[in-house]
Amino acid sequence: MKLPDAAALRFADHLRDLTTGVDVILSDVWGVIHDGLTGFVPACEALQTFRKQGGTVIMITNAPRPADSVQRQLRRMNISDDTYDAIVSSGDLTRSFVASHHQQAVFQIGPERDNPVFRGLDVTFTTIENADYVTCTGLFDDETETAEDYRGVLEQARARNLTFVCANPDIVVERGDRLIYCAGAIAELYRDMGGEVIFYGKPHRPIYDRALELAAEKRGASTPLDRVLAIGDSVRTDLNGANGMGLDCLFLTRGIHAVDFEGLDVADEFSVRRLFGDAKPPFALMRDLTW
Repeated sequence: MKLPDAAALRFADHLRDLTTGVDVILSDVWGVIHDGLTGFVPACEALQTFRKQGGTVIMITNAPRPADSVQRQLRRMNISDDTYDAIVSSGDLTRSFVASHHQQAVFQIGPERDNPVFRGLDVTFTTIENADYVTCTGLFDDETETAEDYRGVLEQARARNLTFVCANPDIVVERGDRLIYCAGAIAELYRDMGGEVIFYGKPHRPIYDRALELAAEKRGASTPLDRVLAIGDSVRTDLNGANGMGLDCLFLTRGIHAVDFEGLDVADEFSVRRLFGDAKPPFALMRDLTW
């Protein structure tokens, strides 16, 4: 695959037009195959067809839960297991950190639904005054809260120089027709305050390395990066993460940046700079994922 220059960047109509020479797809989950409430049937069918033709699909998600919890969520939205070969989540990587620091106490920020990230681990939960570090999987109430609601507790953490482990680097995600805040919003506020943050998930390399390891296990051999296509809908996480790994990225415009792309049919050089800034532009644009 050859990345087009900004002036040549166009919207693609079908995934099949972009997968010649592609063996592995690393696909985002939320915003690509569902919106938090409903599965996208054409997107799932596109990935299923790619797999039937010999391709490997690894879902790569900033969900702050283990892969098996993500799988159960997908099943509840009628997204079948044959849509992908494996799932790797930021929750998996966060679990590894917690397991390796089992002698330390943690102050946890996040809703009860994210508790599976700690399932089976030897974890001591405590107050911010007694914690050795902080983990964050999300907001306690992402329907009403913003990162600013956490400034007070972050000031306490900063005063004690606590490390902040972010289990979901996303700032916002779609939930139906709304955007809701994620753990990344709180983590960025803490970093702005001078605090140390460890991010697990896109755009950071560890989650991509793990995804490529899983792809190699499925295929029996590693895949050259020029035969891997990343798919996502976020400039900050999906596009920047793919660029950081040297991967081409198919960027979907109907997701969290939908307003920015409204009415845009041809991505000329000015539009590309406005939408993607100084980032290397994606390999192609598509509104919704279809085969």
